[in-house]
Order: sequence, then structure tokens, then C-alpha cells
Amino acid sequence: MKKNEIPERLSAFRKFMESKNMSVFVIPGTDPHLSEYPAATWEGRKWISGFTGSAGTIVVSLNKAGLFTDSRYFLQGKTELANTGIDLFKMGLPETPDMIDWIIDETGENGKVGIDGLVYAASDAKLLRNRLKRKNIELITEFDPFVEIWKDRPEIPKKEIFTLPEDITGESAKSKIERIVTAIKKEDADGMLMVTLDTIAWTFNIRGNDVDFNPVAVAYAYISEKETVLFINPEKLTNEVTDNLKQQGVVLADYHKVFEYVGNLPAKTTVLITCSKINYKLLQTIPENCHVIDVPSPADLMKSTKNKTELKGFRNAMLKDGIALVKFYMWMEKAVPAGEVTEVTIEEKLKEYRSQQPLYFGESFNTIAGYAGNGAIVHYHATPENHSKVEPKGLLLIDSGAQFMDGTTDITRTLAVGELTEQMKKDYTNVLKGHIQIATAIYPQGTRGSQLDVLARKALWDNCLHYSHGTGHGIGHFLNVHEGPQNIRLEENPVTLQPGMVTSNEPGLYRADEYGIRIENLIVTQEYKKNEFGTFYDFETITLCPIDTIPIDRELMTQKEIDWLNNYHTMVYDKLESHLNEEERAWLKEKTKAI
Repeated sequence: MKKNEIPERLSAFRKFMESKNMSVFVIPGTDPHLSEYPAATWEGRKWISGFTGSAGTIVVSLNKAGLFTDSRYFLQGKTELANTGIDLFKMGLPETPDMIDWIIDETGENGKVGIDGLVYAASDAKLLRNRLKRKNIELITEFDPFVEIWKDRPEIPKKEIFTLPEDITGESAKSKIERIVTAIKKEDADGMLMVTLDTIAWTFNIRGNDVDFNPVAVAYAYISEKETVLFINPEKLTNEVTDNLKQQGVVLADYHKVFEYVGNLPAKTTVLITCSKINYKLLQTIPENCHVIDVPSPADLMKSTKNKTELKGFRNAMLKDGIALVKFYMWMEKAVPAGEVTEVTIEEKLKEYRSQQPLYFGESFNTIAGYAGNGAIVHYHATPENHSKVEPKGLLLIDSGAQFMDGTTDITRTLAVGELTEQMKKDYTNVLKGHIQIATAIYPQGTRGSQLDVLARKALWDNCLHYSHGTGHGIGHFLNVHEGPQNIRLEENPVTLQPGMVTSNEPGLYRADEYGIRIENLIVTQEYKKNEFGTFYDFETITLCPIDTIPIDRELMTQKEIDWLNNYHTMVYDKLESHLNEEERAWLKEKTKAI
């Protein structure tokens, strides 16, 4: 897409708005399933703006347009929106207006604001509607402008799906559905609407290839004691998959039939939904004579606590990732001084080495390879047209991951590729100290991620330093690399950390136009000890890859922190060495030696 096409598209969009008598239209970056990565047919925000980040909302008025996004995308947004006629609104900063306030100002009293209810979270739509109502502004929800103005719009994916065997999932779909039905009845509900693609994939033990990075398939589901219906395009089903699902007690129906089915639910049916995880159109389809219960999805919590088979798969995936990363970093060490490395070749080489491992399915997200100042762009992605060459000086940040059919990986390392400043070393060490504080945390049952988050930030805050993103997110099992409901971040989240949850541990620090630092491993919540004070948990670190010791300022580390790092490196070497050749073992031995 050329940037000079954006003003033309905005003009066509405004003509559509005028034809419907709307002053403002709001375009989220999601799809009917509230996905982080939507299928191409629902990438309307990207098409109208050129912005490619995974979070952000475009608001178009008759005279202005703005992208409201968070700190991860401030630098990226500035670059991608240049000369498009779209302003960047940096959410969370004191000078940035509230998005709904801005919408109200642009609309004026008695005006009309439009959204496509099919791709708008019900919770957000209800909030918007209530705020607008106070100003006598009408919310119009039934139009999809892109039907008219996006001429070469891709169709909804029709790729075939496949089922995962129990030796990978550890539980049959039938068993999962029975557990979900029990949870539905506990909430005094008759049935549950399931909209998010990863939860559907987990529940039915199906996987697909409909969106980038997440092995999911476009579908809806309704689960009840009476029947469980999977709404999916029949073209996506092989005979084998159809037979398998039917054996699990699943009724199959066409994808688009979900609205008819929900609209015809019997009177007085109590439907369990999660308002933030259902699109507004589907919520509005539930008959008024039915009762709606809005609670966190019980299936999401079940999905987040991995069983023994899933955890075994994660460990297998970490082993394969570790082997691939040893080969990659050995290549890179030789190639950087030779002038052969760019941010793009890093992504290509990572893919090459990982793809040599068994059960490789693809990347789990766009590789973030940021050299020098690009490392400060939290979700930076190099392209053939816009990238940097890696010089033998300073810091390089690499955040990457893979989908293996037995597990999902996500790892960040920051590497010294040449001479470092004292400030770089101090910053790196303080980030590492935060990482270790999370890795070694012991905490009582019932602890929330927000209660641990300060541990990752203490060394930075002591130096009046800060990072704006979360410290940890849940990881799916051969599923979405970002999953809930748990996380570790400053913002309050009522979900407690429970045994079997796999979460990232990734504090960071970013100096704009200079460098970025982030160190990320995956950790599993496990039981640590029971005594008269209750049950205590800690974390098992499962990522297998050396942490660069060159940038460490040892004087800033405590003995406990040094011991953790040395023990971690011993584990990395012990688990990987038998899978490596002699040269690789020697390299890894050097990288994991005690500091």
C-alpha cells in the first residue's frame, strides 16, 4: 500500500459517512471475534490508515482523523501515519484527550456516530453508547462501510482445519465441554456463547491457519447441556474432522447461522457471555425475553491452566527453540563483524533454524529485531523497505517466537554486538535484576499479577526509570502467544495466578532513538510449599537460552541474583548439550559459564 492512497480512501470513507448522515465513525483494529490478529478481510483499520500495530483505534470525522494507541506504538504510529492526514493520539499521556471526549467534540450535540457492531466489543460499544446518550448523540451500529468502499477486499478464510490428538492436548473435546457445562450450570445459566477463536480452538481441540501467527479457525460456538453447536464454514471441514467432532458430541452448523440460532433461543433462556469478548451485533441478537449473565469466561480460565500433557509439550517446544537459538546466535556472532546482518536477515535466519525442528508450524508473532534506536520501538518490525544494518557496536534487541504443534514459544534477548556505554550496562543490569526478582518470587495462593509487578520495576524505579508495557502475559498451548485471563502488570486484574499457568516475564527499558532493552523468559506457576500459613507458589522458568552476560555490571547484582543466573545457565547447558554438536556445545559452555 502506498501512503498517498490513504487520503483518497479517507475521502471515500467520508462520502459514505455523509450518505448515512454520520459525523464520526470509529474503526477498531479487530474482527467479529475480538482477535489481536484479524484475518485480512477484517483489516479495515489497516486499509484506511496504513497503521499495522496490533492495538489502536482509528476515529474519522468529516474534517479530522486520529489514531488512539498505547505506548507500544507511539514511535511506530508516528512513522506509519506520516503524511496520511491522520493524527496520532498517545493514550495515557496527560495531554492526550480521552477518545470518547474527542468523538463527542467532533460530533456535536444531536449528531450521529457510527460503528460496525460486528467488529466492536460489546463492552466498549455499551460504554460508548452511554456516554454519547448524555449528549443526545445517536450511536449507529449496523453499517460496515468497507463493504462499499473496499473494492478488492479479501473474503473470509476457507482453509481446512485439523484436530489435535489427546497425546498433545491431554484431554478430549467431550471432557472439556462437560467441564464447561458444569461451570455454566454453576452460574445458573442454560448456555454459553463462545466467540474468541483461541477459546473455540482449545475447547474443540481444533487448529487452523486463518490468521497470521495464531493457529486458529474462524468460528462461533454455543455450549449447553442440551447441545453444543460449532458454527463454521463447512468448506473448512474434512470428513475426518467432521467425524471426529461428531464423535465428541458436537453439532455442526454454518458459520453465518449463529445469528439465526441465537435470535431463536427459547424465551427465558439464561445465556452466559463475557461482554468484553462478544461482538455488539451478536449481543444485540439475543432475544429480549432471554436473560444475559456477563461473567469472565470459565473456559478461558480452564484454557490458561495447562495440564501435564500440555506442560510436557511446552518443555519439548522450549528444547527445540533452544537448539535453534544456539545455531542462530552462533551464526550471528560471526556474521555481525562481517557486515552481513540486517534486522530483516535476523528474522529470516530465525525462521530458517526453527523450521528445521520437528512439529514446527510457523512464527508465533512478527519478529521484533531492533538495532540501536529501533530497539526502543516496543513492537518494531523491520521490512525490506525500512530496516537497519546491525553494526558491531551497541545493543540489539530480538523478540521472537515459534508455534510448534506441542507448544508455543516467546523469548526476548538483548545482546551486546560491540562496544557498550556505562549507561547501557547499568540499564541492562537493572532490567535483569527485575527479571530475576519475578523469576525468584514466592507468593501465597490467591496472589494477582498486579501484586508482583512492582518486583520487576523496583531496580528501575530506584533510578527514576520506567517502562509502560506489562511485565507478563499468558501464553497459549499451540495457540495465541498472548492469552489471558492472567497477566503481570500495573493495572488491576482480579484473576489470580494458579498452578499450570504459563506467563511471560519480560521487564524492559527504552531510551528513544538510542536503544531498547528487554529480557524475556516463560515461567510456569507451581506449588512451592504448604504450611500453617497456607499454600505458597513460585515460578519455574522453562525457556532454554543463555542471557547475555557481557552487558552486566556485576557490582549492581546481589549474590542471590548472581546465583540465580548461574543456576539458570547451568540448567540451559544441561538440557541442551546432548542435542548439540561439539562446536555448538563449546559455544554454549562459554555462554553459560558462571559470572
